[in-house]
Amino acid sequence: MDINFYSLGAAEEVTGSKHVLEIDGKSYLIDCGAFQGSRAESDRKNRNFGIATDRIEAVVLTHGHLDHCGLLPLLTKQGYTGNIYATPATRDISSLIMMDSANIQARDAVYLRQQAKKKGDHFDWTPLYDEQDAIQATSQILGVSYNRPMPIGDGISLEFYDAGHILGSAMAFITIKKGGKETKILCSGDLGRKHKPIIRDPALVPAADYIVLESTYGNRRHDTTDDAMEKLADIAKRTVQNKGKIIIPAFAIERTQELVYYFHLLVDEGVIPEVPIYVDSPMATNATTIFQVHPECYDEDIHEAFIKHHKNPFGFNALHFTTSVSESKALNDHPGPLIIISADGMCEAGRIQHHLIHNIGDPNTTILTVGYMAENTLGRRIRNKESEVKIHGQWLKRKAAVEEINAFSAHADYVEATDWLDALDTSRLKRLLLVHGEPKAQSAFKKYLIEKGYADTEIIQYNKTYSLRD
Repeated sequence: MDINFYSLGAAEEVTGSKHVLEIDGKSYLIDCGAFQGSRAESDRKNRNFGIATDRIEAVVLTHGHLDHCGLLPLLTKQGYTGNIYATPATRDISSLIMMDSANIQARDAVYLRQQAKKKGDHFDWTPLYDEQDAIQATSQILGVSYNRPMPIGDGISLEFYDAGHILGSAMAFITIKKGGKETKILCSGDLGRKHKPIIRDPALVPAADYIVLESTYGNRRHDTTDDAMEKLADIAKRTVQNKGKIIIPAFAIERTQELVYYFHLLVDEGVIPEVPIYVDSPMATNATTIFQVHPECYDEDIHEAFIKHHKNPFGFNALHFTTSVSESKALNDHPGPLIIISADGMCEAGRIQHHLIHNIGDPNTTILTVGYMAENTLGRRIRNKESEVKIHGQWLKRKAAVEEINAFSAHADYVEATDWLDALDTSRLKRLLLVHGEPKAQSAFKKYLIEKGYADTEIIQYNKTYSLRD
């Protein structure tokens, strides 16, 4: 039995997860994500797919974030007709994400064509895919529930375990039985954290021979939730006092729903007064609806609120969902205090950019970052508190305050990830393979893991083949 592993994305970088498990010459693609960074680099990397579609036997999708599902429509556009395996919630969320991506690309094409025309330049950029391609990709997704083994090839089975990252997120546990031998490989996808609201903790999985593990926060610890709630309350109180605005670039899936949940708790407990909250993201609004139809993913508290008491933890009096561009624009003239939660989480696209243009120069505004910001993104430049940033071709001086709360991250930090590993049966573990992390984070994480007894830990390099056999 010949088993190899190589990565075509998220190798010594964070976005664009695309990994290949090759079993006796047949290829199984684990995730098919879009790279997110500067426009030119993203376009170049996303067009360079790296593997011919006729070589792929099946695709396994761990969850619905763009950097894990965002190139599936390109895959089907290029001729892939096979199954894409995902949990039912991931199927719904990834459909939403892919359609949104297609819409953004279409709008970008119009904008770039207009800019080129103004400059008298030749315009030859085309979107990676369109809405019809996104619909086709969704039609090929086969929903597989947690803890239900599914054959995906000759002697190869897939079983999903809850990753505790976002709604429907899964770790892919692949068992290969051939020639009297059995090999078990776990691909973590994005590993979540314990004690997060709404969704369950990351599951404990059976013993594996190889674990492909994400390492996004390989050199950073998260704040505690209690500290984060206190900081969130302080920012809200200051905003009320200054009659200012809080602008939160939030990922439409999970982070937005968590923030609404936390603000709801603070108001309910009388810690902060009611402040109008606007979720200005059609995708976040639709995602919240998806949350309501997938109670199989909830933790016990949310399950009881929804199922037993029919309470909606995602909605309260101060919460508003914008549904039109005109409503979104009107928020720029809305007096404070006001909280605006808007996508895209890394500020690279979407309505958040317009809110930043109108508010980044106001000292009474606070820009609150609550998630990972990839290198070379607008979100990273703002998080780094650069004094001037470029948005839509114009340079803007930043006078707004910038705050960061990383306790809301959906990724396990390096201690949490190691604690999760320690709780597993590692009696047959041969090697840990690190993906999805920046070089400094991965180097620190590898050193930490070795110190903790995981001696055979390796950082996966782009397009380098790793043999997984005795």
